Amino acid sequence: MKRRNLLKSIALAPLTLTTGVTLANPKPKKKADFKYCLNTSTIRGQKPTLPEMINIAAEAGYDGMEIWINEIEGYVSSGKSLASLKKLFSDAKISPFNAIGFAPWMAQDPEKSKQGFAQMEREMGMLAEISCVRVAAPAIGAEGQINVEDSAEKFNRLIDLGKRMGVMPQLEFWGSFGPFHNLSQCLSVAVAANNPDAKILPDVYHLYRGGSGYNALKLLSGDAFDVIHVNDIPSGKPREELADKDRVYPGDGIAPYQEIADLLDQMGGTKILSLELFNETYWAQDPLAVAKTGIEKIKKFF
Repeated sequence: MKRRNLLKSIALAPLTLTTGVTLANPKPKKKADFKYCLNTSTIRGQKPTLPEMINIAAEAGYDGMEIWINEIEGYVSSGKSLASLKKLFSDAKISPFNAIGFAPWMAQDPEKSKQGFAQMEREMGMLAEISCVRVAAPAIGAEGQINVEDSAEKFNRLIDLGKRMGVMPQLEFWGSFGPFHNLSQCLSVAVAANNPDAKILPDVYHLYRGGSGYNALKLLSGDAFDVIHVNDIPSGKPREELADKDRVYPGDGIAPYQEIADLLDQMGGTKILSLELFNETYWAQDPLAVAKTGIEKIKKFF
């Protein structure tokens, strides 16, 4: 080979390799699988019965519901069975994705915590009978500044209980609850638990109300949570003065919803978008119209 041709071939070799790598098609990352969920608080003010709320959610087009423990207890105390409630969900072709309860399992007082675990076990038993596989686990009973290691130990015990019962706890924080108001506190406990089944339950309103903001969502993987409460924050009111009743439909407030939607989509996995509102203006309207408006607002972003 002539010297000129040899130098040409050496010069082109790295370019050929680089071009081959650049043109390779990377495996596309799987997007999130969004499920639409109606939290019964959104239409509670109209006082529909639990069967009526199930029918409203189904007619509005939701995949499932987030129900409250006291609603299940009220249904049973009226003489109806959990088996009949399970059938209502099945007939409506929607799922009870999650439940909301207030057992004081994280109480620092050992006796209160013991009572909280007993309450959780009883409530998980009811949920298992209707095939509801998740339950919110807010830090009820916590006082002052929480001890991360102690709280993580309790969370681990709660996860173990959930695995035995078939109903997994979702660690929840509230923006106006001093001992457990910030995503960083919630993540500290979940990380310290060092449990592969640990899940948290974020909320768009609580992320703002507790000062967490939304940038921290970039640090979460798709396995960090299944359920997120979707709602929005009205403009013009100081953060510290906001209350649950101030929540508005997604997209009607100041939360950066397109950014939030994009972040959740990039995480992958199943993401249950639960519309949780306590707005008295909406409670004065037809509950089916409220449910339909809610899912339309969610679908604009997700």
